[in-house]
Amino acid sequence: MRLAAVDIGSNAIRLQITQVTFYEGNINFKKLEYLRFPLRLGMDVFQEQKISDKNRSKFVKLMRAFKLLIDLYEVDDYMVCATSAMRESINGKEIVEEVKEEIGLKINIIDGNHEAELINMALGAHIDQKAYLHIDVGGGSTELNIYKNLEKLASKSFKIGSVRALEDKVPLSVWKSMSNFITENVDIKDKITCIGTGGNINKIFELAAPRKGKTFISIEKIREIQGYLESLTFEERIFKVNLNHDRADVIIPAAKIYLAAMDAANSKKMLIPDVGLKDGLMQVLYKRNKNKNPPKQ
Repeated sequence: MRLAAVDIGSNAIRLQITQVTFYEGNINFKKLEYLRFPLRLGMDVFQEQKISDKNRSKFVKLMRAFKLLIDLYEVDDYMVCATSAMRESINGKEIVEEVKEEIGLKINIIDGNHEAELINMALGAHIDQKAYLHIDVGGGSTELNIYKNLEKLASKSFKIGSVRALEDKVPLSVWKSMSNFITENVDIKDKITCIGTGGNINKIFELAAPRKGKTFISIEKIREIQGYLESLTFEERIFKVNLNHDRADVIIPAAKIYLAAMDAANSKKMLIPDVGLKDGLMQVLYKRNKNKNPPKQ
């Protein structure tokens, strides 16, 4: 079985094509293709409330390219989900309809809660009975989920994202609202462990150069990496640290969001499972196809 997931974010758009195989009672998800294209839709939307004609044209071309790959890989099923930039854009639905009519690709614009639910589906193997605060920072929004004893106790989406924060489009009241949500729903006596998802925290974890097999990073190390990156110019982040152009500016405001959430929860460490929206989409796709198209032995 071959499945494809497309995550249309505010800072970048990702396509993943996965082969699902079955052997001796075990299911394996093998990545066949992964593409990330740095089309920053959020920059348009958070400033002008709409996607510009230039980025609209590039977006349609990108969707055509993704559809060709989906067809070439003979994918059995796919899902395309768009998050904060597309859902806040006044011409978002119009662009979605254009892609459907011209290319035959169906795009689902999802709200923050649905986005969080999809990401949570990929976290199952990484949590246990302890207390966790899951922090997913995107370009336009941050999704928070609080777990204890394998139960989700609270969940909320906030209009705080790396691109939005970069453009100073986040009111102080929203920062306070996020902090209040955390303090009202976690018990610091539980010694909360945070779970960080999103491209920026994965890059921060990589820059921390953890020992092989290590999946945690301390809050002190995140602060250290943030301070180091702030000491560099934009160009130095690209040439000295080897960051992509579309990562070199947003990684600092993203770190600020993760740290603000960790501070509110009085958490000292973060688990980095390297999963995201596309992985949750794969779980949905597999569940709806496993009976009608079961993996072969």
